[in-house]
Amino acid sequence: MRKICFVTGSRAEYGLLSNIMRFVAADKSCELQIIATNMHLSPEYGLTYREIEADGFVINRKVEMLLASDTPNATTKSVGLATIGFADAYEELKPDLLVVLGDRYEILSAVSAALFYKIPVAHLHGGEITEGAYDDAIRHAITKMSHLHFTSTDTYRKRIIQLGENPEYVFNVGAVGVDNILSLPLLSKADLEDSIHFGLTDKSLLVTYHPVTLGRTSAETQIVDLLEALKPLLKEYKVIFTMPNSDTNGRIIKQRIQEFVQQYPQETIAFDSLGLKRYLSALKYVTAVVGNSSSGIIEVPSFGIPTLNIGDRQKGRLCADSVYHCDISREAIKEGLDQILSPVFRSLAKETRNPYQKDNTAREIARILSSISLDGLIMKSFYDTKQ
Repeated sequence: MRKICFVTGSRAEYGLLSNIMRFVAADKSCELQIIATNMHLSPEYGLTYREIEADGFVINRKVEMLLASDTPNATTKSVGLATIGFADAYEELKPDLLVVLGDRYEILSAVSAALFYKIPVAHLHGGEITEGAYDDAIRHAITKMSHLHFTSTDTYRKRIIQLGENPEYVFNVGAVGVDNILSLPLLSKADLEDSIHFGLTDKSLLVTYHPVTLGRTSAETQIVDLLEALKPLLKEYKVIFTMPNSDTNGRIIKQRIQEFVQQYPQETIAFDSLGLKRYLSALKYVTAVVGNSSSGIIEVPSFGIPTLNIGDRQKGRLCADSVYHCDISREAIKEGLDQILSPVFRSLAKETRNPYQKDNTAREIARILSSISLDGLIMKSFYDTKQ
């Protein structure tokens, strides 16, 4: 049996990978392995490994890595601790193929360790650009240490080939997050409200804001400007916050959001993790999405609602017409909110085509993972594109 090992370090990433994991688990020629790490194992971020287990999966190894700080020093040490932990995990599990997604620092650790263990790596969402975060460099580094590539658009496929990867092993399959929208039964509005203990009106916003790790201003200034821009809307709008990831300087963002929710308990609510089903269900009923999460660009357009993308964290990604970009200043955010909540822009969003959407994304990825020959994958040659 082919042992296919998935690494997941966050609630959002697991939500994207879970459907592929189900297809692999159902394939009698494969053995599914799961390594949970980083935020999944932290009480501060909701101990979301429990969501994986609640879905019926078995976690084969847990790799502890997160220190009780979000400074650059702590993040760097966390990468080192994770690399040690993944070495021990691979020694025990001996996977035939490793599956990773995205651009986070725990995935850099996982892939770095796999390099020395000569484990082939399948990478999802490579070739993308996010100029406002060091994730951009991490993503491209992961691409060069990976052997199979599953991209979300043809533009990103071409970029990976430009990086010297063999086109034979670069597959444009679409975004797994969009595939989840098409395949997952979502909650009714009443069931969602019961589940989150919060009532939604016909004017509601979902807000997610992560640190801009290469940003020009402090994380605290950024989140305060966003919260101040939201204040005037609370007379009409309800707001759901989802908390930031475990990035450098993420804790001050979380603290300021918590203080804001305490100040406006009737109008706002915050969650460390909504979970995949509740998050996608919320997108079905909110008026717009605000912040700097990749989800606002990749998944949200499929719901026909606007996204206000703030600052440079996602700069460089392909975007649907329903995504409006603004600077991180308070006034720019206010102007952006006025724009996306206008009847004209909301009407435009309803007609938007999502460039990340393709059919049967998770099924196709699982098919390739289970059937492609692994012989010769480790010894890569640099593929020179013709000038």
